[in-house]
Amino acid sequence: MKPNFWKNKKVLITGHTGFKGSWMTLMLKGLGAKVYGYALNPISKPNFFDGLKLKRFLEKDTRANLKDIKKFSKTLNSIKPQIVFHMAAQSSVLVSYKNPLDTIHSNVIGTVNVLQAIRDCSSIKAVIVVTTDKVYLNTEQKKKFGEEDKLGGLDVYSGSKACCEILTTSYLNSFFKDKKFNLVTVRSGNCIGGGDWTKDRILKDCVESFIFNKKIVIRSPKASRPWQHVMEPIFGYLKLTEKLYFSKKYSGSWNFGPNLKNNIKVLDVAKFGKKLLNSKSRILLTKQKFHEANHLSLNSSKSLKYLNWKTRLQSKDALNLAFRWYEFYYQNRNKNINKIIDYTFLQINNYKKKFSKYL
Repeated sequence: MKPNFWKNKKVLITGHTGFKGSWMTLMLKGLGAKVYGYALNPISKPNFFDGLKLKRFLEKDTRANLKDIKKFSKTLNSIKPQIVFHMAAQSSVLVSYKNPLDTIHSNVIGTVNVLQAIRDCSSIKAVIVVTTDKVYLNTEQKKKFGEEDKLGGLDVYSGSKACCEILTTSYLNSFFKDKKFNLVTVRSGNCIGGGDWTKDRILKDCVESFIFNKKIVIRSPKASRPWQHVMEPIFGYLKLTEKLYFSKKYSGSWNFGPNLKNNIKVLDVAKFGKKLLNSKSRILLTKQKFHEANHLSLNSSKSLKYLNWKTRLQSKDALNLAFRWYEFYYQNRNKNINKIIDYTFLQINNYKKKFSKYL
């Protein structure tokens, strides 16, 4: 990564109060950027953003719904950012079954409003629309999906994010070819890390059960997931942005997924966390009521070829970092929040130090 690229750059993050948005905020702040946020209030309690008082790291913290395009446009043009990371989303497959219309409004209409608003903001040089590995039409063939594979969605969440990809490409071809800014979509795998208290997340459920010695019920225990620490795709997004800022040839879609060998079954993740945290909690199994992909993996050879990016952590190393973060949080949450912030930056800086030649 370029040492001085991010210094004093104005960066707007939509969805900065979410799990990935919170990590992005800290990582950008550590690079010297001026970070602005636009999002709804966090849904979960506790949550990373409020629990660690991350507002202090922002130049401006705007709480509003992206469905209000007039307000977003006004905020965008008052900030005049050079870089926009669109990360705001309803991110749960299970929630999309319960609230399909809300999911579509949040993910599809929210993204269209961002794309529409940036058309008239002359300060912007690079736009990164964050989607998901679930945008692909996954028929459980155990294949690795590349950027050119067919998009689709067997559940509303996946379908809504595939729509975001299609509409972003439509805007790119219809309105942005002659613009001075460049645009990409990025797709990452199953991200884990400290601070994700989203409902029905496996790590969150494991931690709360193992630390407080409660039983845990595992849905889809045989489902295989390509686990990756949230830092890894974010560092990929940042490296891509540095190149996108100066060249349109990096526009398009990019995968930032873990290696297939990093796949671990959900039940094995629970067993790993139980042993690591020395818990006596019972692990119970249940059947999944709704469709959710059992096998999903990305082909990230494009990112390796052009960015020298790939996941550097093995799944168990990523799981260890995540479980240890939660353990540290629960040990210190009522003592000193700054210690948890320092611990988070320690994880970020240790990763940067270990893999500096690839960043």
